[in-house]
Amino acid sequence: MQAITPFLWYNGQAEEAANLYTSTFKDSQIVDLKRWGAGGPAPPGSVMSATVRLRGQEFILFNGGPMFQFTPAVSLFVSCQTQAEVDELWDKLSAGGEIQQCGWLKDKFGVSWQIIPDVLMKLLYDKDAEKAKRVMQAMLQMKKIDIQGLKRASEGAKQ
Repeated sequence: MQAITPFLWYNGQAEEAANLYTSTFKDSQIVDLKRWGAGGPAPPGSVMSATVRLRGQEFILFNGGPMFQFTPAVSLFVSCQTQAEVDELWDKLSAGGEIQQCGWLKDKFGVSWQIIPDVLMKLLYDKDAEKAKRVMQAMLQMKKIDIQGLKRASEGAKQ
C-alpha cells in the first residue's frame, strides 16, 4: 500500500463509483472489495469499501453513510495529453453529474474532478505575460478545456 491513500466517503455508492472509475481510466482496476459483516451498520454482505487503482494511484472508496458530503474544496486533478483524452474523461465523469467552469466537474456522486490538459499549465506559465494572460482569459470562458482554443488565445487569435 502507498504511504498516503485518498479515502473517499460515499453513501452506499462505493461499488458503483469503483465500477465507473475503473471503466473510465485506462490501466485501472478494483483491487479489493470488503463487505459488511453481521452487526454492521449496513446489510451483511453489502460493500463496505472498495480499493481501486486508477492510473497507478490507489483510492479507498468507503460506504460510510449520509453524514458527510463531498465538497469542491478537495478535487481530483487529472492530467491529460490530448483533446481526445479530455473529451473522453469529461464525458464519462460528467454523465449524471454537474459541469462547471475551467475544466472542473462533479461526477454523479458529488466528487469534484479537474480534467486538465498538460498544455494548459505550459501556456499559463509562458514567459510572455501577455500570452499567459490571453490563455487565462480564454480558460475562464471555458467549461471543458479546449486545447485548440487555448493555443489560439496564446497566439493572439480571437476566440
